[in-house]
Amino acid sequence: MIKIAVGSTNPIKVNAVKKATSEIWPNQDIQCFSIKAPSAVSEQPMTSDETLKGAVNRVKFCQQQTKADFYVAIEGGVDNFEYGPATFAYVVIADHERSSVGRSSNLPLPPVVYQALKNGEELGHVMDDLFTTDNVKQKEGAIGLLTNNLATRESVYTLATTLALAPFINPDLYTGL
Repeated sequence: MIKIAVGSTNPIKVNAVKKATSEIWPNQDIQCFSIKAPSAVSEQPMTSDETLKGAVNRVKFCQQQTKADFYVAIEGGVDNFEYGPATFAYVVIADHERSSVGRSSNLPLPPVVYQALKNGEELGHVMDDLFTTDNVKQKEGAIGLLTNNLATRESVYTLATTLALAPFINPDLYTGL
């Protein structure tokens, strides 16, 4: 059995980790369990650096709280890039020997959404207000709403988790890092 501590109680994040790891190791019994891990950053990270720091902090917290084979954190954030504002997520994965950082693709944000975030609101709440939804961050997320569910928060997090697992899938190729 592979035990995986996920630094979030959000079922979307836990399901994404479970799906990614189950596809990578289909013959293994995967046990994902959530830990309410603090990010120690803003509720809505507004830079790439802050977003990454939040994911790293969640993994470190999980490592201090429990024994597992892997520790995973997914932290969503926002930044204003040279091509405009976007939301994305960092995925940090660690075992007892190495860690890996992955990142999702960017979802461009409408100016009205980014302005609300700059004013201190959180993306999930802004999207709920804009689309008259309830708790969208534990459902399809802003990604689902803005793409008509062609992509969802879980699908993007699953792919980003899969990519971040590459050093654990082929550890011999990643020696010396």
